[in-house]
Amino acid sequence: MLYSLFKYLDRVYDLPGSGMFQYISFRAAMAIILSLLIVIFFGLPIIRMLQRHQIGEEIRDLGLEGQLAKRGTPTMGGIIILVAILVPMLLFGRLDNVYIQLMLVSTIWLGCIGFLDDYIKVFRHHKDGLKGRFKIVGQVGLGIIVGTVMWCSDDVVIREKSATPVETVYIDEQGYEVESVARRVVVSSNPEKTTKTTIPFVKNNELDYGWLTGGNETLAWILYVLVAIFIVTAVSNGANLTDGLDGLLTGVSIPIVAVLGVLAYLSGHIVYADYLNIMYIPDSGELVVFAAAMAGALIGFMWFNSFPAQIFMGDTGSLAIGGIIAVFALCIRKELLLPVMCGVFLAESVSVMLQVGYFKYTKRKYGEGRRLLLMSPLHHHFQKKGTFETKIVVRFIIISLLLAAISLVTLKIR
Repeated sequence: MLYSLFKYLDRVYDLPGSGMFQYISFRAAMAIILSLLIVIFFGLPIIRMLQRHQIGEEIRDLGLEGQLAKRGTPTMGGIIILVAILVPMLLFGRLDNVYIQLMLVSTIWLGCIGFLDDYIKVFRHHKDGLKGRFKIVGQVGLGIIVGTVMWCSDDVVIREKSATPVETVYIDEQGYEVESVARRVVVSSNPEKTTKTTIPFVKNNELDYGWLTGGNETLAWILYVLVAIFIVTAVSNGANLTDGLDGLLTGVSIPIVAVLGVLAYLSGHIVYADYLNIMYIPDSGELVVFAAAMAGALIGFMWFNSFPAQIFMGDTGSLAIGGIIAVFALCIRKELLLPVMCGVFLAESVSVMLQVGYFKYTKRKYGEGRRLLLMSPLHHHFQKKGTFETKIVVRFIIISLLLAAISLVTLKIR
């Protein structure tokens, strides 16, 4: 909105300072500042409003230390995060950018699914909330939308890079050569519609889904849509499982979003993409503004969500955060890096699957169910072992920071 306005003012009236809105770095800085301010200044009034309407979390007694003390803590705080993302994006984002449009749709789509789940829990007093199959349908629907847009949109392309040697010769007034400077000029090819993605830790780090379908273009895109469905569903549910301790999901997600923002900037800049030998994706640099707004929203939410939490994000926030991360990675073709980047989400999801699978297996074999962990997801296992909640959260955040660093290192290690 403001981008188009100030672009017009700069072109027509040459208004001093209006040209700054053309820079992604300036708009990203404004987005993170505004999102932080929205959460910090409007967070407390929203918490008080939720308390007045008794919109609190129903806590089941699982025998965890300090658990029952959280009963009645306001939930549905994910609304604050979503507003703090959407408002800066509507103001500072380029709304004609297909990647920004996908991110906005994903944010609203999964936010609505999470809101419906929280609404059923809080106002209808159904502790299970929205039935799992309906959540899956919503996640699959978003995966289909994202995969189809990536398939059909003419704006979703990559460009191959090539370096052309250029020699500049400087001549004096008498016509004699003074100096000759040789340099490389990076140029791009024509736009290419492709199903290529990036594989971490591999020398030739590109994988074309078309190779898996024998070169059949239609089957390749169908495969890509199925991958998009799986990625959105897996990461969204992984984030939802991680949201079990004060500040855990918020703190773990911040390094992930920061890395995605860096990767988006590098992928959208032809010089850096050539230097690092990564895929050049035109217009993907605009996603930096979205990453900045989301990082600001998460950091601001930590103000109220850190131990002891004044508010929980609920499924309104957790489902949306996971889905946003998944769609972001798909947009910059880094979805195969998610198991590393979102390693905490992966560990939480695997812990639940192993616990349930082992319980069912032992029940069939021995007549009684046995458990691998004291409790799942994984963070509750450590709680059962007596580790204090804040120590678990800090350690998981440190692991997330380590995984974020490893994700960035993949730019050079291959």
